[in-house]
Amino acid sequence: MAKGPEADRGTGQDKEQPRRRQARGERRIAQLLEAAASVFCTTGYTAASTNAIAREAGVSPGTLYQYFPNKEAIAIELGDRLLHEMRETFGEALAPVAPNTPLEQAVAAAVDRFIEFNCEHPVVFALMHGPDIPGRIAEEHDALHVTLVARIEALLSPFLPDAPAADLTRTAHVCVGVYKAGLELVLAHEGTERDAYIQELKNVLFRYLEPLVGVQLTVAANAGTTPTP
Repeated sequence: MAKGPEADRGTGQDKEQPRRRQARGERRIAQLLEAAASVFCTTGYTAASTNAIAREAGVSPGTLYQYFPNKEAIAIELGDRLLHEMRETFGEALAPVAPNTPLEQAVAAAVDRFIEFNCEHPVVFALMHGPDIPGRIAEEHDALHVTLVARIEALLSPFLPDAPAADLTRTAHVCVGVYKAGLELVLAHEGTERDAYIQELKNVLFRYLEPLVGVQLTVAANAGTTPTP
């Protein structure tokens, strides 16, 4: 039996309703994650509660539980999304630079990109560096840290062709440690004072790296080539 126009319209409506429900669900999840980020920044992960997150989102606790069973599940979903963005940021900030790029410029560009991300998402510091974060987030953050160190090693190795691998790894770890320490100070200030701390962080990293790689970078810049072992 042939279907009439009414049946076709009914089929289209049946397909559209699940899509609308899915879109509403995604918007609600985004709303809850945004509220959780605000609460985690204000109170820290340990002191945060699902009631506080629901209140910040302007929904009932029952609505929150339709999407997340507990605070840890919210933190894990938020952490997964942030870590994905962080990986993209690392890729952009630590992309290979032209051999004639001045060291100070290269350091400043990387710091600016990292700081921009962390200022846009201050919950990263609150969630990733707390004493009681969920184990899964801690494991994924540790894995990301290893990736970051490896990327910095790869950037430094052409300019330190004679350096032992252990020295490269140590230098990369120091760079990450200095950045994290500086980041805490940057996030604790705003406006012109924040800008001043960002510049201080760049200065510290540049002055640490310049004696190590400055000669090689200068030679490369003059020759227009990357140093080779």
